[in-house]
Amino acid sequence: MRIAFIVSRFPALSQTFILNQITGLIDREHRVDIYAVQSDNNPRIHPDVTKYNLLNHTYYFRELPSGKLRRYIEITGLIIKYFYKKPRSLLKTWRLSSRGKGSILKILCAGFPFLDKEPYDIIHCHFGPNGILGTTLKDTGVIEGKVVTTFHGYDITSYMRKHGDNVYNSLFLKGDMFLPISERWKNKLVELGCSERKIAVHRMGIDTNKFHFASDRNRRDGKVRLLTIARLIEKKGIQYAIQAVGVALKKYPNIEYCVVGDGPLKITLKGLIEELNIGNNVKLLGWKQQEEILELMKNTDILITPSVVSKDGDEEGIPVVLMEALAQGMPVLSTQHSGIPELVQDGESGFLVPERNVEALADKLEILIKHPEIWSEMGRKGRAYVERYYNIDKLNDKLVKLYQRVLLGTF
Repeated sequence: MRIAFIVSRFPALSQTFILNQITGLIDREHRVDIYAVQSDNNPRIHPDVTKYNLLNHTYYFRELPSGKLRRYIEITGLIIKYFYKKPRSLLKTWRLSSRGKGSILKILCAGFPFLDKEPYDIIHCHFGPNGILGTTLKDTGVIEGKVVTTFHGYDITSYMRKHGDNVYNSLFLKGDMFLPISERWKNKLVELGCSERKIAVHRMGIDTNKFHFASDRNRRDGKVRLLTIARLIEKKGIQYAIQAVGVALKKYPNIEYCVVGDGPLKITLKGLIEELNIGNNVKLLGWKQQEEILELMKNTDILITPSVVSKDGDEEGIPVVLMEALAQGMPVLSTQHSGIPELVQDGESGFLVPERNVEALADKLEILIKHPEIWSEMGRKGRAYVERYYNIDKLNDKLVKLYQRVLLGTF
């Protein structure tokens, strides 16, 4: 099959879940091209981007020029180029623009990379807004293929709060398949009016073979090592984990807590650490390469992922880092947020607490620190659950079958 992925950023270190799908499809001898709204502009890239030579198959949408004159010149040039190659697409684009489906220049800039490409079998759009873009470009005739849209989290929460509950009505009508990453988001799509026959829950996953399972996580040198890996943004809830660790340190001064990631809340979190006077025990490490993260996880006892609904309504999907930790036999401490309860078995592979509840986080953290003998059993249950439901190899086989079904019209 010829498959086009439409994504917001590529390559993006924080979106290995998309990369795992792309490389899995290539391993299954499908042709994959990637169309991105923009580059991540991060000098650090995942090793698989290089291994699979993905940048040579990545195309970026043209940026909208600033200033009326520049836009006029740009649109004139693109119209000439489009009219020569695809006159019908240009006329359709003009009609869509006049109906309020988006500015003609924006549609042309998005469609430009597709001009010289052969038709695709599947156009897989990650996140709802890119699904809208995919169906719009298909309407113009710029691209051909079945449009598949994966919904993750922000696209069905804060994005809808900003743009309204009807923002996906046209996508639900014109899209061919919808793949929410959790049962929670499937129910939300049905509630919004998406036909249930077009929906299949398709989870993001990991390559469990890349994660060494450690059945015994005995304390080393008397310390308990905690880890969070996340962007430093509100919905990750890191401030609550820092506060909970501050509480736990009063009883257990042997805690070491590392936070891997960067983002707009870095200064705020640094100030909180200083305010609590726990800088000797809590460290903000910034972004790390995948190999560095794996090494940190090998030496970690407990992963903390205290996700919350942000003030603008933004929610997680299911954090991939939780899958990675469970695959390594690590007990986890997280929250009853979004699809996380579909992954973490509360009381079995880890503990889940209400969002923003520092006291509950500290209490469950104390239980884990006080009873290291339960870590091994939690680790075995977590690994088994991830292998069964979140193994990317099995999930990519399922994805190919879903593609085939939508192509045959049996979905």
